[in-house]
Formats: sequence, structure tokens, C-alpha cells
Amino acid sequence: MTQQSTTPQTLPLTYEEFERVEIRVGTIVDAVEFPEARKPAWRLRVDLGQLGIKSSSAQVKKLYTREELVGRQVVCVVNFPPKQIGPMMSEVLVTGFRDQNGDTVLASVERLVPNGERLF
Repeated sequence: MTQQSTTPQTLPLTYEEFERVEIRVGTIVDAVEFPEARKPAWRLRVDLGQLGIKSSSAQVKKLYTREELVGRQVVCVVNFPPKQIGPMMSEVLVTGFRDQNGDTVLASVERLVPNGERLF
């Protein structure tokens, strides 16, 4: 068994702190080229149900085509403040994991769930 070092990222947090992170599922309804991004990226529109359709960007062009993105459900953090990314305002953070090559694989749900459903 290996010992994990304690860094700010691995310090224990309370359940109340975790509850403050609002993680919801949404369906990508549009993906367009984002040539102004520093790294190859897509501009996304994500339908989050009762929260509406929100903008985001994702550096996933290496692994996903537009056709593979539109209609895909993804896991998003919805309560970060909006962030200016080049000429666009990102309203939600679409989440993912790095693969063995360092490319981003989108986090998604195993089965279809209603848009806007919150992780608990």
C-alpha cells in the first residue's frame, strides 16, 4: 500500500464543503469550432434542464468530433463563477479525466438521466 502525500488538493474536506459543489448532468446540444482558444477546443452549448442552456469550452478536439459530442450527456460543475475564455464567457465547467496520453476524456453518466439532475 502506498502512502498518499497531503497537498491542498488532497486535504480532507467536510461533507458540507462537498455539498457546495453543484455537479449536474447536461446534454451537449451544439459544438462549434473555437479557433480563438490557445489549445484546440470546441465551444459547447449544454442543456442543463431547469438551469437552461449554458456555454462552455472543452479541449477535447483530439478525441471527439462534433458528431460525437452533440447528444452526449456530460457531467458539469455549474456553480463556479463565469470565466472569460478568449471571446466567450464560459458558464459551466464540463468535466473529464486525462487518459494515458494526456488527452481529456469527458466525464459522463452510464445511463440516460434527466438534464439538470444533480450528483448526490
